[in-house]
Amino acid sequence: MASHIVGYPRMGPKRELKFALESFWDGKSSADDLQKVATDLRCSIWKQMADAGIKYIPSNTFSYYDQVLDTTAMLGAVPERYSYTGGEIGFDIYFSMARGNASVPAMEMTKWFDTNYHFIVPELGPNTKFTYSSHKAVSEYKEAKALGIETVPVLIGPVTYLLLSKPAKGVEKSFSPLSLLGNILPIYNTYGITIHREVTAELKAAGASWIQFDEPTLVMDLESHQLEAFTKAYTELESSFSGLNVFIETYFADVPAEAYKTITALKGISGVGLDLIRGTKTLDLVKSAGFPAGKYLFAGVVDGRNIWANDLASSLSTLQALEAIVGKDKLVVSTSCSLMHTAVDLVNETKLDSEIKSWLAFAAQKVVEVNAMAKALAGQKDEAFFSANAAAQSSRKSSPRVTNEEVQKAAAALKGSDHRRVTNVSARLDAQQKKLNLPILPTTTIGSFPQTMDLRRVRRECKANKISEEEYVKAIKEEISKVVKLQEELDIDVLVHGEPERNDMVEYFGEQLSGFAFTVNGWVQSYGSRCVKPPIIYGDVSRPKAMTVFWSKMAQSMTARPMKGMLTGPVTILNWSFVRNDQPRFETCYQIALAIKKEVEDLEAAGIQVIQIDEAALREGLPLRKSEQAFYLDWAVHSFRITNCGVQDTTQIHTHMCYSNFNDIIHSIIDMDADVITIENSRSDEKLLSVFREGVKYGAGIGPGVYDIHSPRIPSTEEIADRINKMLAVLETNILWVNPDCGLKTRKYGEVKPALTNMVSAAKLLRTQLASTK
Repeated sequence: MASHIVGYPRMGPKRELKFALESFWDGKSSADDLQKVATDLRCSIWKQMADAGIKYIPSNTFSYYDQVLDTTAMLGAVPERYSYTGGEIGFDIYFSMARGNASVPAMEMTKWFDTNYHFIVPELGPNTKFTYSSHKAVSEYKEAKALGIETVPVLIGPVTYLLLSKPAKGVEKSFSPLSLLGNILPIYNTYGITIHREVTAELKAAGASWIQFDEPTLVMDLESHQLEAFTKAYTELESSFSGLNVFIETYFADVPAEAYKTITALKGISGVGLDLIRGTKTLDLVKSAGFPAGKYLFAGVVDGRNIWANDLASSLSTLQALEAIVGKDKLVVSTSCSLMHTAVDLVNETKLDSEIKSWLAFAAQKVVEVNAMAKALAGQKDEAFFSANAAAQSSRKSSPRVTNEEVQKAAAALKGSDHRRVTNVSARLDAQQKKLNLPILPTTTIGSFPQTMDLRRVRRECKANKISEEEYVKAIKEEISKVVKLQEELDIDVLVHGEPERNDMVEYFGEQLSGFAFTVNGWVQSYGSRCVKPPIIYGDVSRPKAMTVFWSKMAQSMTARPMKGMLTGPVTILNWSFVRNDQPRFETCYQIALAIKKEVEDLEAAGIQVIQIDEAALREGLPLRKSEQAFYLDWAVHSFRITNCGVQDTTQIHTHMCYSNFNDIIHSIIDMDADVITIENSRSDEKLLSVFREGVKYGAGIGPGVYDIHSPRIPSTEEIADRINKMLAVLETNILWVNPDCGLKTRKYGEVKPALTNMVSAAKLLRTQLASTK
């Protein structure tokens, strides 16, 4: 019985790649230094999987930034603005596409399906020229082979790549990147026969016997012509598969019946990978529709997106049911998706208590779980390993620390009301304006300011008891004062305190809520070098005491201008945590909403007039299948409204969203009934504005971002003013706010100050122009 891993975390157990990347970007180390760190990480990962007994070990799942960007480089599909002139794509072009540079902006970044990972969106047009321009997949296969390790090169499939692409700037929005399918297939046999065929031929020549094509878009609601594209692509590529075993990997949901029928009918394909964790109906589908004789089924029974130890007995039962259908020699035990969405290794966790630790499995432990089940199916069951797993499962179910009856009752009682504020948003905005007296086009920022090395050191020393509580408060107070003073000098209208006391917008709150546990090194890549450390929600959630009031009140005392109280919303806390899997997600979300509601009311009582409740991840949690979306949006939007349904009309409630496609949920966003929403807009090339051009009326305050904060590039006053003018063409002047795309935590002050100066100057310029036309 064989074992397989879809993909593995690339950052390293101690974020080694993150630090190497940032050192390289800062000019403190060379390309050779960066490549050395990357090589060591790849070799370590391959050896780890080989030592664990995994048969099908992936290669080309490592990336310096993003696997979709790697595919763009492989295809040579570089947008014109980066002045690429051909040849192997190096770091200069690659990182310019990812991050922008002094003269050109970065490519759009958006969420990878319904995860918190962000990918770089390909920009394609009818004149895009495809050339085989990055040999990374072949190089990494050879690198592993030199170590004596046979791997399965992983490629983003041609159809998924095109379906995730967008029309390039200047190209008609009606242009379908899928129309380019015939153009890119040559890269995936040489001499221009077709690029996917080209890389396939090179991999075969290097000795590869298996290739994995990731086609996760197969789990979505596809139209007939999109499904036909899969048949066309893999039929055309079939001749290049001769002498190779090729399988299509899917993940994140069930494969719909028609898509299942399409991919299992492909003749040149040796196998199919299916997600049996989020694909809750997959087993029934295979039972009812059958599985083609002679093909391999890669069964994703180990969760690649959460950190709970696998219920081995239950998974083994699922595998045995599949074995009866596909045959013992054709069933491969696998992960549900790449393990890049989970933490790296539980061995590195020294502060988790032993009970909770026994309930968990990070990527390294999931590799062991996969192999243990493969061996069990082959008649080599490790009884001790399975017994320990069963004991841990039982311990978690019966532990008193998991359940709080009072919290359960309070959350259950929420279902009888929709928790709307009594007064409509127009009347509330009038009441708020009388109190706040803001100018037209009010300026603000999203929340965080740069997190300097000194700031991180202070928080570290406080946690390690190397400085007193008084010293810590003094240092944070000084930082808040500096941030407030800077915003006043810049003449920003609604201020933030900069969040210097916060390590992360979710972890900070989780540390102060019951039912949460925390890791030391449980880092997960969000994008590029940016990593997050998701809290673990293991039990019922409640708020023992106020979490932000002390700092917000302190900050407000430093200025006469409105100071935003900054909170993370319940849906974002849920979606950016490792969530308990023993009750429905919406029940946990309602519990978090009640905790945040108490915080909102305490902030209002402390005199905070503007309270921002970030829901950056609301769109991210949207199910991939349309039939499931209405239910999710109903409880997610309800959860947000619960948090602020009790405040006065004069208290202004803001929310913030970023890096997702919001146009398809705009009516749910309106239904959240926030007074003001700030929303990412610049990095996505102002895609958000199209929904208002199409006639959607938005009556609340709205601040589409005027510049991209994930690039070091500083926009000019004229560029920002041009953006604001585009917004004014589709939005009323009296509801428009001016703000960056997102928080400023990852930027340096040398970038933040001039960018915000230009932002405020642009707002003032437009105010003057608007006043002169009255």
